[in-house]
Amino acid sequence: MTDPPHIRPATTGDAGSLCVLAERTFRDTFADDNSAQDMDAYVRDSLTLGQIQSELDDPANTFLLAFLDNAADPTGYAKLRTGTTEPSVRGPDPLELERLYVDQKAIGRGVGGALMRASLEIARKAGYRTLWLGVWEHNDRAILFYRRWGFQTVGEHGFRLGSDDQTDLIMERAVVETL
Repeated sequence: MTDPPHIRPATTGDAGSLCVLAERTFRDTFADDNSAQDMDAYVRDSLTLGQIQSELDDPANTFLLAFLDNAADPTGYAKLRTGTTEPSVRGPDPLELERLYVDQKAIGRGVGGALMRASLEIARKAGYRTLWLGVWEHNDRAILFYRRWGFQTVGEHGFRLGSDDQTDLIMERAVVETL
């Protein structure tokens, strides 16, 4: 039996490995359902080393990294963001879970759950009472994962991937005292 995932906050020194993981997991998740041009455009605009470094430097963002089996490189990550809330989010004191991605080879090993528990704990300790997110309406695996964690769909918003206008479902759940 393997050890449970180790979760820790990302630092600016993690920008390179986070950038590699972010691009790989994004492409693994969405490439089969989107054009290569749209995927390349999104990666070029949103997942470059400079963009990741800028996001790490922004105090509105908190990144969590997941590691398995004492590996040097992360196998998953989450990004929490303060300061923005979709109008359809109804819960009080909301915090956004902007990203949660797990490397394909680590799916089924508890990485997603460990990142979600850590995200909820950070939200709870900081006094947030609602965790919300946007998820592509065609990402069935992620939607099922979020529903298992108690998220409910409360709305939707547009998301532009390259030249393709898509729809994200807005989901939220209460942050509770005990997990």
